[in-house]
Amino acid sequence: MSSRPRLFAIAWPLFLELLFAIAVGFVGTALAARLSDRAGAAFALTNNVLAMLFILFRVVGAGVGVVLTQNLGAGRRDRADAVARAALGASSWVGGFTALAALAGSDALLRLLNAPPEVAPLARPLLQALAPALLLDAWNSSMASVMRAHLRARDTLFVMVAMHAVHLAAMVPLMFGVGAWSGLGLVGYAVALLLARAVALALHLLLWRLRLALVPQAADWWRLRRAELAAVAHIGLPGAAENIVYRLSFMVSIGVAGSLGARALATHAYAQQVTGIGLLFGVATGLSAEIVVGHLIGAGHLRQAHGLVRLALARGLAVSVAVATLAALAGPWVLRLFTDDAAIIHDAGVLLWLTVLLEPGRTFNIVVINALRAAGDARYPVLAGAASMVIVLAGGSWLLGSHLGWGLPGLWIAYAADEWLRGLLMWRRWETLAWVPHARASRRRLAAAH
Repeated sequence: MSSRPRLFAIAWPLFLELLFAIAVGFVGTALAARLSDRAGAAFALTNNVLAMLFILFRVVGAGVGVVLTQNLGAGRRDRADAVARAALGASSWVGGFTALAALAGSDALLRLLNAPPEVAPLARPLLQALAPALLLDAWNSSMASVMRAHLRARDTLFVMVAMHAVHLAAMVPLMFGVGAWSGLGLVGYAVALLLARAVALALHLLLWRLRLALVPQAADWWRLRRAELAAVAHIGLPGAAENIVYRLSFMVSIGVAGSLGARALATHAYAQQVTGIGLLFGVATGLSAEIVVGHLIGAGHLRQAHGLVRLALARGLAVSVAVATLAALAGPWVLRLFTDDAAIIHDAGVLLWLTVLLEPGRTFNIVVINALRAAGDARYPVLAGAASMVIVLAGGSWLLGSHLGWGLPGLWIAYAADEWLRGLLMWRRWETLAWVPHARASRRRLAAAH
């Protein structure tokens, strides 16, 4: 099998899918900022809370993708379908729990992030309005993972384009009103998002039927299937643990930014939106590498998997650095879409140049960690990376950003140091072939299931 065209065939729809997601977030941030910089900060703070809650989906999402690709690579479509059905039930429970947490615990979650007094009253109703979307996101995320594992990346792209188009079409009138109606403000963004997620769920159900011949039964939406979920948890729990440690460590840095005031929080938010563009190709490459490596491991082609990851990493490093540099150069103009505050534009511009240093380390992490997970080596990333995330990311953010008074540049330096340290550790793991015993163990489990 030729890994090069398969990797590209999966990567480009993923890249466009992520690009649309970033574009919608970009537009949402810009529209929120039009209301005020306080509204822009509230929008960013709420999205960070949702990202923290979304970590729980990784228990299902990360494990489902790997288990499906390995089974499909080994020719076990029956087991792959059973895992797909199990993912729906697990998503219902996880999504329902996170939705309730956002709805009932909005005040506590915002306090956890040191929400400034002038920002919290705007962030609270937005977070509560977005809470139901977490359940829809859980279902859509799992169903999209199943489609990608079946190499149906173009179909998933179609769903995401339709979803984001609905969101964009509804966002402006619901936020700013039509005619004499003044609109719902930030809550209008949440209503538009709920509508878009419902459309995506309907399209996923249609494509499951047409492309995969999978029609969920009523019990699939709530039943927890232990046998299938045990295999998912074997990969998903370490992956989720890694994401939880990272997100909690990152929340420390957001807390530091919040302690610097609403202007610093807005600056952080606007810089994050622009730097997200540079992250796209690395994420697309990492996710596509995970899918192809999973198929290769399932088929027993370990040598091809090793070569593919080298190719993917080289490509990801070159493009992510180039895009980050272009984003930094365009920063002074792009940032004016969010704000006219000269101090915010200047400070965010400094952060964009620091991102050029950050992105190569992040690409190491994204590509190699996904490959290790696809090979069955899921525990090493969290065990090796936890100390760096806690000490370098969280501790460094406090030390450089608050204690030494470096402010937001101190946070970005801590981000870069953490990404580089973890990235080099992951690359050493891959190059020394320490993942091979885990890949062979995965093959033995697949053979034993026949």
